[in-house]
Amino acid sequence: MIAQLQGKLIEKNATNLIIDCNGVGYEVKISLNTYSTIGSEEFTKVYTQFIVREDAQLLYGFATKEEREMFNLLISVSGIGPNTAMIMLSSLMPAEIAHAIQVEDVRTIQSIKGIGAKTAQRVIIDLKDKVLKFSFTEEILPVGHNTNKFDALTALVSLGFDKKNAEKALDKIIQSGNETVEELIKGGLKIL
Repeated sequence: MIAQLQGKLIEKNATNLIIDCNGVGYEVKISLNTYSTIGSEEFTKVYTQFIVREDAQLLYGFATKEEREMFNLLISVSGIGPNTAMIMLSSLMPAEIAHAIQVEDVRTIQSIKGIGAKTAQRVIIDLKDKVLKFSFTEEILPVGHNTNKFDALTALVSLGFDKKNAEKALDKIIQSGNETVEELIKGGLKIL
C-alpha cells in the first residue's frame, strides 16, 4: 500500500524515524542497519512495508530494497513476526542472513535474540530456495572476493569471537590469498 516515503527527516531514533511528507508526519519503525545507513540529511527516502493488525497499523522502513525483501521473507516464516524480523535485521545484515540460510548455519541464526533452535531451522527450511533468487551473494563477498576468508570469518564469529577482532586476526594470517578455510580458522584461533 505505501511502498516508499520521501520527505523531510523530522526525528531519528535507533528504532524509528518521523518523516514529513507534504505536511503529514509518518512514524516509521526501522532496524539498526537502516539507522546507521540513513544520515542526518534534511531529506531522506525509505522503502516501506505497511503491516495491518487488528490492534495497530504499523509502517516499517528500510534503507534498501534488499532489506525490505529480506524482511518480507522473514515474516513469511511461521513464528516470526515483524518485531522479530526487525531484531534479526538489526543483528545481521540482509546478506549475512541470506548467507547463513544458504549454508544452513543454524548457529548464526540462533545467535539472534529471541530465535531458538526450532525457529532457526524453520527459517532455513522455509527460505533456503527463496534467498537464492536474490542478489545478496554479491554483498557477502569481502573485498578481494576471498570466499575462504569469509567462510573462516563466519566460523570464528559463530564460535563466539568478536567480528572485528576476527577480521583483524585473519588479515594478519592471509599472505597469498590461497590459504584454505581450515588454515585460516586454525591461525585465527591461535591469535584470538
